[in-house]
Amino acid sequence: MQKVFNLLGAAAFLMSGAMLVGTAVVYSRIPSITKHYMGELQTELTKMVTDMVPGQIDDVMPELPSATGPAIETPKLPF
Repeated sequence: MQKVFNLLGAAAFLMSGAMLVGTAVVYSRIPSITKHYMGELQTELTKMVTDMVPGQIDDVMPELPSATGPAIETPKLPF
């Protein structure tokens, strides 16, 4: 029976150590993982906005005039 308890204790120690190492590795990799996913998100959003903008601009912009009027006189300053 003592061998079973020793085996369970050793297994618990190994599992705790593995969890500690795994947590340390994941914690140290968080900045690079975040940077990777933020880069992908930024690229996807840029593509979406780039696809949307030309259609929105064409709907909002008025037609440009083909001719212009005379020049406006500048007012004379009192001094």
